[in-house]
Amino acid sequence: MCHPEPVLPRPEPELRDEALIRLAIAEAKAAAPGDIPVGAIIAAPDGTILARASNRREADADPTAHAEVLALRAATTAHADGWRLEDCTLAVTLEPCTMCAGAAVGARIGRIVFGAWEPKTGACGSLFDVVRDPRMLYRPEVRGGVLADECAALLTEFFVDRRG
Repeated sequence: MCHPEPVLPRPEPELRDEALIRLAIAEAKAAAPGDIPVGAIIAAPDGTILARASNRREADADPTAHAEVLALRAATTAHADGWRLEDCTLAVTLEPCTMCAGAAVGARIGRIVFGAWEPKTGACGSLFDVVRDPRMLYRPEVRGGVLADECAALLTEFFVDRRG
């Protein structure tokens, strides 16, 4: 990271989750032209922002360049415990897909907080529930629907504009 990141206050969990999703919304709005506006933030247990990213699948011509994967990669570099993000929170504007949910489980993320539900590809409770499958060795806490309407509006606007 080139600049120090702000530390979020440790208020009630619901308020902290909303603050994280608002940061993720800002990241989504900064997505490269043509990329679906999804933003992700990873916060350390003390509230320090370890990573932030937006989708770059189109910009990078990389099918794995989802906001969550990019944020996880950056966070593991910034986090003192390497790839294990056990006490960290991943906040994302859209329910993670199977790839991103699997990556979060692989990174042992402590919590996943997301905005809009994704009934077509969601893997945190909508279509699949990869992160809470009892067969998994590690299962993060999940909270969905945080500022869902605001997050869904980003996607609706993107697809309305795209379809002209």
